[in-house]
Amino acid sequence: MLSRARRRIPAGLPRYTPPRPRAVLRRCLSSDSKPPAPLTGGSGPAPYLNDSYASHTMFTIDFFKRFIKFTTIGCFMLAFTTATAFEGAHMYVENVGLAPEKDDETKKWEWDLEAEKWTGSPKGGTDSALGFSGSHAVRSAWMVLHWGTGTNTSVVASKAFSGREGQGATLAPIQASLEYAQEFLRIALEIAEQANTKGKLHPMTLTALLARRADVLERMGTRNALDEARAEYERVWANLGGKGVQAARIALKLGDLNRRLGDTEDALFWWARSVQLAQGRDNATLPDVPPSVPESIPSSPLAQRTLVSVLVSMSAFYATTGQLRQAQAFEESSLNLLRSLPSPQNFDSASPPQALHHLYILHRSSILSIHHAEVLYALRTKPATSIEWLSRAAESSERVALSLSGLPPIHPDAPKSKIPHPPSSETPLVSAYTKSQSMHGPAKALLRDSRRTAAEAWNLIGVLTEGSGSPDAHTKALECYERALGWAGVGRDRAGGIGEPGEGTLESDWKVFWSNYVRARDAVREREQK
Repeated sequence: MLSRARRRIPAGLPRYTPPRPRAVLRRCLSSDSKPPAPLTGGSGPAPYLNDSYASHTMFTIDFFKRFIKFTTIGCFMLAFTTATAFEGAHMYVENVGLAPEKDDETKKWEWDLEAEKWTGSPKGGTDSALGFSGSHAVRSAWMVLHWGTGTNTSVVASKAFSGREGQGATLAPIQASLEYAQEFLRIALEIAEQANTKGKLHPMTLTALLARRADVLERMGTRNALDEARAEYERVWANLGGKGVQAARIALKLGDLNRRLGDTEDALFWWARSVQLAQGRDNATLPDVPPSVPESIPSSPLAQRTLVSVLVSMSAFYATTGQLRQAQAFEESSLNLLRSLPSPQNFDSASPPQALHHLYILHRSSILSIHHAEVLYALRTKPATSIEWLSRAAESSERVALSLSGLPPIHPDAPKSKIPHPPSSETPLVSAYTKSQSMHGPAKALLRDSRRTAAEAWNLIGVLTEGSGSPDAHTKALECYERALGWAGVGRDRAGGIGEPGEGTLESDWKVFWSNYVRARDAVREREQK
């Protein structure tokens, strides 16, 4: 076969002869042989193993460079955004939250004098003498009081009455916003006192900050807080020199604080001081203790509101200390005095500051009416007389609440009801008060208090009606209890169908209203089944 294959090779081609192995080896080992020349245009590639290590090292270094760079940029942007938002919020409070009142009608009715004072300057804002830290502390206190802390939790131990390390802290549940606010104000007061010694501080800045911290401590409600609030208010009284309507308001607060602390004699003295100053009389002479009801009401709107508040405090004092005859005479004289104050027939036609002033007086008169009804009942007067006074109080309180919320006197869902259902307790204020710098706080507090007063009046009417013994006593009482729950609670659609206490209603009061309602409801059902 091999010979046949060889015979098939065309003629003329050279025959291939494989080299001998020994000849190839000698040629490779000979000295004359040279390595192949490198390629032109660059050096040859590095060994593969060394190139892999270098590539991985450079990639790692480059990754960490980019990581550090972008992390630094991100941290810088986050810090810049946080600082901008923080300072932006402080500038908002400085220029908007602490702005002075500009409405002339509001100033005419002296609501600007009753507004919270966070600065001594009439231009608004914080005192520049407080410096960076002091101004930020004041604005931070304003923020936590008006915007909250972001949670509804309460602190257990307050450092307001302890050392810097926390020894002796008051162990009592306190609203977190109040605790943070008093701490910020304490820092601001320390800075303000240092600036005051150098003569750089506005004359009223220290007084305003003392009053604000005293108000926060008073709202805490603990014994230690009330003691310290009284001390702060006494410093405010000394700074005011015991002159003017502002001093009368501080005397009223001192009287109420001493009453809560059980110091009756001091309470009567401070109330007498407040009545004396509200009437425009000189503080050089000692006031009459206990104070009597003035024969005329002062002309200043702020003095009128201060005097009416003193009358309410005195009425409650006489009624709760068993001095029923004194309470009866005092309440009758107070109500007669308030009737002499002219009020607009239609609150819608009056300006918002004027309407708010007269609504304030009307609500305080409703409180006096409730006190008077309770005193008359305790003196064993006919229940019908007490029911009449309570009905006046309920009507006045409802009128105040409906006017502040801008709602009609009859609910559209029950137009034919003799006792129409009240509006929801979440109904907000009308915009005229919400947008006002000075009237928003007083109007909001008045709306809350008027709802509570209306609920209390209707509940007492139900109790007296239920005990009258008439055939339809339980039915009428049930309507009154429903009315009380409507003013004190939130809507059933938000409370799972059974209702729950609304904002400003104490849990203890709600339980009383609810138990009365359930008792009357069960009695009516039992009677219908028979």
